[in-house]
Amino acid sequence: MQLFYNPNISEGDTTFNFDKDESRHIVKVLRKKVGDQLHITNGTGWLFNAELILADAKHCSVNILSQNLQPKRTFSLHLAVAPTKMNDRYEWFLEKATEIGIEEITPIICDNSERKVVKLERFEKILQSAMKQSLQCYLPKLNAPIAFKDFVDSSLSVTKFIAHCEETDKKSLKSQLKNNDDTLILIGPEGDFSVKEIEMALAADFIPVTLGNTRLRTETAAIAACHSVAFVNE
Repeated sequence: MQLFYNPNISEGDTTFNFDKDESRHIVKVLRKKVGDQLHITNGTGWLFNAELILADAKHCSVNILSQNLQPKRTFSLHLAVAPTKMNDRYEWFLEKATEIGIEEITPIICDNSERKVVKLERFEKILQSAMKQSLQCYLPKLNAPIAFKDFVDSSLSVTKFIAHCEETDKKSLKSQLKNNDDTLILIGPEGDFSVKEIEMALAADFIPVTLGNTRLRTETAAIAACHSVAFVNE
């Protein structure tokens, strides 16, 4: 199955028109013809089964044959991850986290962050592509970058963890995770969180955790945390 993403399609629609770029992709690249069926999601859980009724490189139209709301997961994962110095590493994290399953992502700007500016538009496209590739119908929410202190001060009442490298008393993340729990995990930059930031997080009821015995890159740590949550909830 190939999945298309378009945020403009909604439940109750009986027909839908693709824009010029998508139409060209459907006709010129995928070689779709009138009568072929397409699967479309709007990223909010809806899966539409549609039949192509007009196949033109500038304008494609479909009839909606059926629509189904896919069930949400029984838990949610929010990863707050500092942007990496090399942009492609953060993009890799976004792609893989979406494939594994994640609800929300927030880039956090920390004391040791070497990158403080991110391209949200490009990040959004990576999330969309990964959602389609992994045949999911829920697009992860990508938040705007936020300073570490502001994020910690505004964090919600979910189970909260901070993964850091300081030699202090920490518990294994996998030993602390609970099935069907809403979870927030902080992952720091290449230089780790500062001592001040760790103290700030602990004061805000974040639980200090370790992801293993080896020192992980930011993007590797984020994926390890994401997989741990998915594994516990299998």
